[in-house]
Amino acid sequence: MESITRMKIMATTSDRSPPHATPGAIAPLALLMVLTACGGDSAGSSGAAGEAATEEVAEAAPVEFTVDPAQLPEGVTVEMVMEGRELFNGGGICYTCHTVAATGGPLAPDLTDDVWLNVDGEYESIIELIKTGVAQPVEHAGAMLPRAGMPLTDEQVEKLAAYSYMLSRTSG
Repeated sequence: MESITRMKIMATTSDRSPPHATPGAIAPLALLMVLTACGGDSAGSSGAAGEAATEEVAEAAPVEFTVDPAQLPEGVTVEMVMEGRELFNGGGICYTCHTVAATGGPLAPDLTDDVWLNVDGEYESIIELIKTGVAQPVEHAGAMLPRAGMPLTDEQVEKLAAYSYMLSRTSG
């Protein structure tokens, strides 16, 4: 019988920093990428939504869920899910629109429920969505650029997709 791994997703500062970043060195670039990825503009049209999203990130609670290897798509490992979590909360900028708890907000959808707005929720379609982005979201104010406007490799996209896939299939 395969073991089940328990993950606790914590909203800490260390979770939001890229692993090899020099403090302050990437802040201006990260801000630009966040505004771009979440559909913000210099005129401030998403001001209220952006402020609400910032508050939600600050107030995000830890997410606990069980990763059952039997639920993983073929070729996906528990390690990929864990590395996807790290990318979501640090190496990528996903948490800025989806929140650290992945519960969404004005700019992006909740990834912890079983409602999928722009794809069917299957692993391969999540990969494709991350790669191509969402130019015209079904709901929410923020469009998502291809690869969230980040220089993500295909391997990183697969890990983010693995994490997103499991978020919607949580049991905690």
